[in-house]
Amino acid sequence: MSARPLFLPPDGHPRCPWCAASPGDALYLRYHDEEWGFPVADEARLFEKLCLEGFQSGLSWRTILHKREGFRRAFEGFDVHRLARWGEAEVQRLLQDEGIVRHRGKIEATLNNAARCVELVAEVGSLAAYVWRFEPEPGEAVHQLNESGPSRRLSSDLKRRGWKFVGPTTMHAFLQAMGLINDHDRRCSVYPAAEAARRAFQRPVHLP
Repeated sequence: MSARPLFLPPDGHPRCPWCAASPGDALYLRYHDEEWGFPVADEARLFEKLCLEGFQSGLSWRTILHKREGFRRAFEGFDVHRLARWGEAEVQRLLQDEGIVRHRGKIEATLNNAARCVELVAEVGSLAAYVWRFEPEPGEAVHQLNESGPSRRLSSDLKRRGWKFVGPTTMHAFLQAMGLINDHDRRCSVYPAAEAARRAFQRPVHLP
């Protein structure tokens, strides 16, 4: 089977094929070039991405990306301690907010997951330490897939802990985006930078 053609924007540097889904979208291309596949240990970014991947379910990432600043404002920076205290009044307010995806189940899942995240951090020390436990083993089949062994393990453990909207396909997209998997096409001009960032990245240490 022949490889999918790369996306070639006006700058002449080839990008991953999925960038062709939104040609001319500078924000989408910048996300590919500067964020996707680069390793992340920042707690707020990890929790935000877990939430936004849940909101993406059934939608395109482009839709969520263009609303990301709206989500950040509405959910007050995805501060887990603050969100864990929110209730029905905040859900009703969010359901009127045109800057986000107004889906009650996903909004309620975000507040639930914030509370579960507080519990998780109390147990293992940090969300980053927990997430990076699920980095694939060398040689494990994870590339160019919709889900993988690591994403199934992460999904199963989060569900066991009471998290919602964390299915294995959603979690595979999360692992790709947060750099636990460098799934840039090897012909993509960004692949070497993402790989170098992964090599230099200091993995978070979790509590024993």
